Amino acid sequence: MVGPNSEQVGIVRVEDALRLAIEADLDLVEVAPNARPPVCKIMDYGKFKYEAAQKQRESRRNQQMTVIKEQKLRPKIDDHDYETKKGHVIRFLEAGSKVKVTIMFRGREQSRPELGYRLLQRLGNDVGEYGFVETSAKQDGRNMTMVLAPHKGAKTKAQAQAQAQAPKAQPAQSAPSKPAADSGPAPATTPEG
Repeated sequence: MVGPNSEQVGIVRVEDALRLAIEADLDLVEVAPNARPPVCKIMDYGKFKYEAAQKQRESRRNQQMTVIKEQKLRPKIDDHDYETKKGHVIRFLEAGSKVKVTIMFRGREQSRPELGYRLLQRLGNDVGEYGFVETSAKQDGRNMTMVLAPHKGAKTKAQAQAQAQAPKAQPAQSAPSKPAADSGPAPATTPEG
């Protein structure tokens, strides 16, 4: 049994544990039912339930929602258009989002899927420092898709900016509030010899 102040009481009969809980005006809660002997704790059960709900709410808040952005390309895309689309993909990856890249084939382009495959490979190589290919290129009817994901340990742009702002704010707070008075040049001292 564990006491109300988290101190070990030892092995106690159930009747004695209930009596101690009633005397302390608290509840006897079984915290480890599978242990031999089962572990109980004297605590306020309402407070325990409230704190557990708060922890669960906090963990839900800290979970990241995975957002999938999409970029659509054509197999015969011009160089400048490709660079623009690549810039969008990089921006999405830096923001921490996954990116689904879709190549749309029309008409006779469908007979040349290797064009789309090469384009997706090129894009995957070009954005390699920002993310990795999570799902390789695969044909899906008229379209060919590939999914890019940001690197796991990579900081998002927003996190990097927040960290850059934090060190700048700290020195301003630790600086003395009153500047030292400048009394002019210090008097020269000569060693006596």
